[in-house]
Amino acid sequence: MGEWTTAQVQDRLELAAGVMRQMPGVMPQGFFNAWPEYFHSFADKVGQEPQMRRPRSSPRQITQAEEAMLWLRWLEPEDGRLVWARADGMAWKPICWQFGISRATANRRWQYGLAVIVWRLNGKRVPTRRSKAFVVSKAAPRHDTGGQG
Repeated sequence: MGEWTTAQVQDRLELAAGVMRQMPGVMPQGFFNAWPEYFHSFADKVGQEPQMRRPRSSPRQITQAEEAMLWLRWLEPEDGRLVWARADGMAWKPICWQFGISRATANRRWQYGLAVIVWRLNGKRVPTRRSKAFVVSKAAPRHDTGGQG
């Protein structure tokens, strides 16, 4: 794969969140159900709408999701939680309430988190003596429209 972009990182994190939502819940060791499985007869199912199920995640998707979740280690813990909450589909308002920040601050920190991941995936070291805006601007894809050179 060539150079990573923020859109690619965002897509991969959203896919990872979707895969993790589909995974079965964690049960304590020794957990079981003593009730017998109920099998529905044909008469029970008549007139009911069919229940559509999403296909299970493939092993490759699970591996990619685990890899994407490891990217969050490169961020500060609070920024990592913010990026993951956004990838998981949480709206901005609950994110702002949860972290106690404004919408603009949440958006800046989310963009910075994605930019740090892009820098690291592209094999670059994130400059510590530059502003967050610089890091975000250099991680964004360049749109060369031509013109004066």
